[in-house]
Amino acid sequence: MRSEEEILINKAKNSDHTAFRALYDLYVTQIYRFVFLKVGQKQDAEDITQHVFVSAWENISSYEHRGFPFSSWLYRIASNATIDHFRTHRHTIDIETIPEEYLGNEDGEESTIDTALGIETIKAKLKQLEPDQQNVLIMKFVEDKSNKEIAEALQKTEGAIRVIQHRALKQLKTLIDARTHN
Repeated sequence: MRSEEEILINKAKNSDHTAFRALYDLYVTQIYRFVFLKVGQKQDAEDITQHVFVSAWENISSYEHRGFPFSSWLYRIASNATIDHFRTHRHTIDIETIPEEYLGNEDGEESTIDTALGIETIKAKLKQLEPDQQNVLIMKFVEDKSNKEIAEALQKTEGAIRVIQHRALKQLKTLIDARTHN
């Protein structure tokens, strides 16, 4: 039995605007939040998110299901679009200005870290990480994506995602520790 998502994708591949709109409705918030966390500006995030979905619509016929959620394909488009944005705009992200509601509300380790160190410290230090590290941490802890989904979206192996995540968390801890010891 095919999932509802697969049915919508197949209809969208056959130029069904209503089916693509349903896919858009399912994923626009996630993709916008991901882009917003990367670019830090509402207008830029809206423009890039629009570009992601226009690109997805234009290329839906070439989409192939490979065992990953459709969102992995959208995240890959979004990641590439944010890279293109920074190549053309060359301005920095001020993660400190990001409203907390865009960071999600997760339980477990993230909540423990938030409680102990404060989300402002994490946001300030996150912007000092490499773009791949930022992508992995946002997708893992804010968007709650699996390593498999992140690997597909960033076109890397699951092993590479684990290494990037480990190094990013280690670097984030080092940056936070340095702040608390100064």
